[in-house]
Amino acid sequence: MRTSSNPAFRNLPTGQGGYAGFDRMGGAAAGGAAAYRQMEAPAGYGQAPTGERALTIDDVVTKTAITAGVALVAGVLTALAGPAFAWLALPAFLIGLVISLIVIFKQLSNPALVIAYSVCMGVALGAISGIFNQRFPGIASQAIIGTAGVFVGMLVIYKTGAVKVTPKFQKWMMGAMIGVVVLMLANFVGNLFGADMGLRSGGPVAIIFSLVVIGVAAFSLLLDFDSADQAIRAGAPAKLAWFIAFGLMTTLVWLYIEILRLLSYLRSE
Repeated sequence: MRTSSNPAFRNLPTGQGGYAGFDRMGGAAAGGAAAYRQMEAPAGYGQAPTGERALTIDDVVTKTAITAGVALVAGVLTALAGPAFAWLALPAFLIGLVISLIVIFKQLSNPALVIAYSVCMGVALGAISGIFNQRFPGIASQAIIGTAGVFVGMLVIYKTGAVKVTPKFQKWMMGAMIGVVVLMLANFVGNLFGADMGLRSGGPVAIIFSLVVIGVAAFSLLLDFDSADQAIRAGAPAKLAWFIAFGLMTTLVWLYIEILRLLSYLRSE
């Protein structure tokens, strides 16, 4: 029984009637340790009821494209608005975080909430990107291209089976996720007491750590793809596509922020 480290996918249906695992809100937090275990299906997320259309790959692709597109448009508009709107980053991120927690814990496949989350994350990332872009012209575009490239690359890897999503792979990913989060928290606490571990200082250690985090985020996409694949094979209702799109969006937010951070380190050298 395979699960995903992404919290949004913790309760997706599998071909055996079980459910998967979830994590990640990009930026301020990059993960949590989702339990590696089979869970009971929450109400409304079993097989599609008689007469209701079952989930297809086209549903997942369409809803994911919509959520990513909305975030991209919101981000570009916010960045183009200029430094005067940089203050929107924190409130937009916090609102997005609240919405994500509602979606995750209530297991809601609500298009309005998913779109609202995408708008909030787009505004937050747009404001942050605008600040970075002022210091490093073109860095935001590079980060977008890098994120899209990683997404497509990992999708190809998943579809070709170059890397198999197995229970062992899942356990390794869980361990990597926990390790990354622990190091981030340790670095944050250390900074509060004047003990900088160098993980975010922009030096060689920070570059290596950022590459590791990007690698973990990238390979976690394989788990997300697999969870979505299992939901399709299980005959889940078509409305679940919004929930799957939300889960993928959380991973992309995390990946984008980390790529943006890495590029800023490299451009500072």
